[in-house]
Parts: sequence; C-alpha cells; structure tokens
Amino acid sequence: MSPETPFSCPPPCPHSCLPSPEKDFTLIHADPALLVVNKPARLLSVPGRGENKQDSLIRRVQARYPEALIVHRLDFDTSGLLVLARGKEMHRKLSILFQNRQTEKRYAAIVSGHPVPECGTIDLPLNVDWPNRPLHKVDFEAGKPSLTRYRVVEHNGGDSRVALIPETGRTHQLRVHMQAIGHTILGDPLYAGVEAKSRASRLLLHAELLAFPHPASGKTVRFESPPDF
Repeated sequence: MSPETPFSCPPPCPHSCLPSPEKDFTLIHADPALLVVNKPARLLSVPGRGENKQDSLIRRVQARYPEALIVHRLDFDTSGLLVLARGKEMHRKLSILFQNRQTEKRYAAIVSGHPVPECGTIDLPLNVDWPNRPLHKVDFEAGKPSLTRYRVVEHNGGDSRVALIPETGRTHQLRVHMQAIGHTILGDPLYAGVEAKSRASRLLLHAELLAFPHPASGKTVRFESPPDF
C-alpha cells in the first residue's frame, strides 16, 4: 500500500538513545477506510485518568483526522505500528478482525542474555498482579491462556535481538513472558532488574509488522516499521 506521506524512520541509535517525549507520531499509510501510524515510546495510546495523562496518540491523530477511532493499543513504553479506523463502520469491521485474531503481528526487542533454544514458544497463563498493579504475572491457577512465539535474530555481546509473535493479546504479555524465561527486555521500567533496566533509556520493544485483511477490499495489507534501536 502506498503511504499518503513519505515513510520516515529515524536513524539507528545506541541503547542509550533517549526519545523526546514531545516526539509526534509518523503517518505510515492513509486511505478512506483507515490510518496506520507509528507511535513513539512514552506516549499513551488513549487518554488516562488525570489531567497529566490527557496527551495521547488518539488525541494527536484526531487533531489532523477528526474521524479517527482507535482499534487496538500499545503500552505507553512500547513504540510501533497502530491501526486507526476512519469512521464508525470501519471501526466496527476492524475491531472484529482484531477480536477474531485475523491479524499478523511481529515485534522486535532486545533482551538480556541468549535464549535457548533460539526459536521457541512460551505458553504461560497471565493475570493481573493485583497487589502490585499495573504489573502482571504468570498465574497457573487463575491466569488466562497466553502464547508467544520467539526467534533470536542476532546476538550482540551479552544481549540478543529477538522477533516476538504474540498469538494472544494479554496486557504486558511479551514483557512478562520474556521475564519469565529469564531474558528481560532491556529498559523495561516495570519488569527489568536494576542492571537490565539501566542499560537502555527506554523499553526496547517495537511493533514492527502488522498485516490484516483490508476492511473495504478484503485484500491482505502489510505494513512494516523498523525499530530505531
């Protein structure tokens, strides 16, 4: 699909790169049915509670596209691709696609250590860690089924770049699953230990690929956005 404006991706930066909180979204694609944007890290997908949590991706997008409606979300600390519907009918159709898991998603991350095996599946049920909200945890008694596929892309010293495919969409799923197998995502403010947290100034997790049937044509559309780490 041809983007409405040229695709722009910032140049690679080291793990210590600190993205500006004022960094705006990048428009990847626009057509009469939908928008695809790249959300920067440290920006809410939708407004939260309180006056200091009103700045969000949807508010920024609606300033340019008033008809835009959020279809799915990314964590505050996660960057990457998000789809927004243009109007209520497209929102209904896109929401059904996401609810029925008719989408393909892939994330890029840098994790501590070298996962073994280098390609595998993490099948661990997740639940809210109620005394420590907003944290989530592995919960074999009351947790919801959660499945993540991972593949090591390359090693970089003591770290690994991995591709992560969430087969389910639980809150913080990728972050908790990688922590659970001993390979925390670098820079994670919630789940990383002191050492892994200090080695990156942001969570090194990015939604880099998104594919789904277009709600108007039915043809599969595919969008990619390389991470800046």
